[in-house]
This record gives sequence, structure tokens and C-alpha cells, in this order.
Amino acid sequence: MGENLILDREVEKAILIGVIDKSKNMTESLVKEYLDELDFLALTAGAETVKRFTQKMDYPHPKTFIGTGKLEEILDYLERNDDIKLVIFDDELSPSQLRNIERALQRKILDRTNLILDIFASRAQTANAKTQVELAQYQYLLPRLTRMWTHLERQRGGIGMRGPGESQIETDRRIILDKISKLKEDLLKIDKQKATQRKNRGKMVRVALVGYTNVGKSTLMNMISKSEVFAENKLFATLDTTVRKVVIQNVPFLLADTVGFIRKLPHNLVESFKSTLDEVREADIILHVVDISHPNFEDQIKVVNETMLEIDKREKPTFLVFNKIDAFTYVKKDEDDLLPKTRENYSLEELKQMWIAKGDTPCLFISAVHKQNVEEFREVVYNAVKEIHSARFPYNNFLYQDYSNLMD
Repeated sequence: MGENLILDREVEKAILIGVIDKSKNMTESLVKEYLDELDFLALTAGAETVKRFTQKMDYPHPKTFIGTGKLEEILDYLERNDDIKLVIFDDELSPSQLRNIERALQRKILDRTNLILDIFASRAQTANAKTQVELAQYQYLLPRLTRMWTHLERQRGGIGMRGPGESQIETDRRIILDKISKLKEDLLKIDKQKATQRKNRGKMVRVALVGYTNVGKSTLMNMISKSEVFAENKLFATLDTTVRKVVIQNVPFLLADTVGFIRKLPHNLVESFKSTLDEVREADIILHVVDISHPNFEDQIKVVNETMLEIDKREKPTFLVFNKIDAFTYVKKDEDDLLPKTRENYSLEELKQMWIAKGDTPCLFISAVHKQNVEEFREVVYNAVKEIHSARFPYNNFLYQDYSNLMD
């Protein structure tokens, strides 16, 4: 298996490009939000965004994704700013679009998928994660084989180039297919090993933390399990599922921290990371962590719910854990302002009441960093785990005796 190419290098300057696609009912504000996230992805990969370009279109141009006029405007800007070597599009580009845009702009062109793959390549630590990322990379490269190989030969390293390795730059399609086949075999072996590990854990109740990337799952994991799972204010800080044994009062259970979800998550990554997401499929309880301080957390909830349906269609106890209440802010509406309230005008208490009133999913409101409402959170998790544990081990009377009532 090839090694991921990760180089020490200077921060690359980049421009971002998004299309306000009328055929998908996209708006300027929505595209701005998408580009904000793309900016964060670029930052995570090690790039500095210096300029954004957007264009309204009925549908993307089949040859160049954006119109020829916008392409000329971007080229003019790049010629006046020769130090910008990277152009990132907020959608997946077809192989022909990549070739045409690269020919016109004479810069390194990345799409959103390639950027996410690059971040995953830099974050993968274990053999499992590295194999999954490498498989997704080869599947992405295959239809772009000719362009990517010449691209790699012309410019070594850099964001988007942390691929399967320059020693494996080959134009033989059959060899790439052989590599994909071999990686799939490797993943099957890893899957069997992980399945054996899960069986060895017995029938302990399993709880999985899921959520959009960078909502604080790893911080919450550290707080509950008193462990040191890597947590960072960047997208996809952790790729591998981390499982810890946790005991609350007298009930033991397994807690899993999973990879974060994101909009437009590349299909190849969803496919290759299915073994990692087995912890979600096999979980008895789902804790859906949400960053309530994010201005569009409702959309993030929707993205996670849609991705969860792809992974596991079975209904199971699920709790919405609204994290980062300490970072929540809102703009108080003036009394003489007769315009309808917008999202930014709702206070934390109002949002709490709105989500609790929905009643379809139990809600908790916490701050994992500042340990606000942690006891309530522990109590809810304890009761949910205890109910399943009691049904699974009716004569067990728990593995740990609870002496808390005797302390009075």
C-alpha cells in the first residue's frame, strides 16, 4: 500500500469559486455559507483564501463549469496576482471540466471532493484509515487518470497532491484497477478483524456520538470517558472511530466517537469509510451532537440525518445534544421593529423551547468545554443505557453496585 505524500511547505494562497445554481434553487446567502465552509476546509488543508468568485447560472457550464466571461475575469485576476497558485471549486468537477479550466487558468485546480480527500489523507493515522483514504483517492483518480498524472509530474506536492505517492505515478489504467482491488481486499480483512473485536466486547450497550464535523464530539468524549481523544478546532480532526468503556454510576457501556459528517461528502469516502461507520450501525443509542452556536445548525442537523439514513435505516433511541451553549449569541430585536424575527433574533431560551416543543427527539443543552449541564446529560444517558442493559441482562443486577443512596 502506498504512503500518503505529506510535505512541509509554505501556506498556499487560493481563490474559491462557487456557482449560484438556479436549477437547485440556490441563493446567494446559501452559496456564501457553502464558501465559508470551503474556506474552513482550505484552511484545514493549509491554504489561505485571498479572494472569492461567484456566478449566477441556470445550470453549470458542461465544459468549464462557470461561464467564459467569469473565467476570463478570474484569469485576469490571477495574472495580476501571480503568487496565487491554487483555485478551488465548491463542487465536484468532471474530468473534462478540470482539464479545460486548468488549460485556461494555468493553475492547480481542485474541486471540493479533492480537497476533502486531501484533508483525509493528512489526518489518517491508522492502517484502517489510510487504506480507506487511499481507496477513495484511487477511485477519484481513475476517471481523471491522464490529467492527474501529468499534473503530478508538473507540480510536486501541495494541497490536493497528498495522494497515493509519486513513486506510483503510472498511466496504466489496469495497474490502478489492480490497486483498487487490492485495497478492497485489505479493507475486507480489516473489517473481519474489527468484527471480531466487536464480538469480543460482548453484549455491552453501545452508544455512538455522531454529528457534523467540528461540533465538539471529541471534547464531549473526553469529558464523559475522562480520556484524551484528539480534539482540535479544525474540520475532520479525527478520522478513526475511538471506542472507550465508560461507567456512569453502576452501569458500564461502550462509547464511540465517529468521524464528522459534512455537506457534499464524497460518495467514495462514504463507501470506503463504511467499516468505520459500523460503530454507528451497531450502536444501541445515538447521541447526535449539534453546535448550537453555528448560525445554520438546523441545516447541519439535516445533513447528518440524511447521511445517517444512508448508513442505517433502523430506528433506535436518539438524543439531540446541543453543545457549545457558552458560545451562543443572538441579536435582540428592537421593540419598534415590525419585521418578522430571523434566526439570529432568537435567544437560547427561545430555541430551547422550540426544539423541546417539537417532541420527536429528546433534547439536551450543554457546554462540553465549560461542563455546563453535564450532570443532567449524564443522568439522561445513564437512564437510557440502564433501560437497555436491564432488558439485556435481566438477572445481572448490574456489574457495578450503586452505593450512592447509602451515602446519605
